[in-house]
Amino acid sequence: MKTIKFFSMMIIALVISMGTYANTNVAPGTTKTEKIKVAGKCGSCKTRIEKAAMVTGVSKATWDEKTQYLTVTYASDKVTSLDIQKKIAAVGHDTEKVKATTKEYDGLPGCCKYDRAK
Repeated sequence: MKTIKFFSMMIIALVISMGTYANTNVAPGTTKTEKIKVAGKCGSCKTRIEKAAMVTGVSKATWDEKTQYLTVTYASDKVTSLDIQKKIAAVGHDTEKVKATTKEYDGLPGCCKYDRAK
């Protein structure tokens, strides 16, 4: 019984120390959270947009279907907002600064065809 308690405490201590290390591993001022307008329509779009946004340096990407905004948290010393938007446009979704090519847009499933700005 003492062995189980000991190992349980060790695991808890390890998890806590890993979380603390992860938070202190980022240099102050390099993490940025930004909202980016991204065109899309459905749950498939959400999955595709969030996956495309998860490039090196991005820690979190969440797209809201109603507002059409992607909230992205990233290390600004590793990636830029424009880099992220290029990756999203490459999978067929227009962003504030980067428009997907016609070929990329046409490759989207029918349920994902959003109205494109002229």
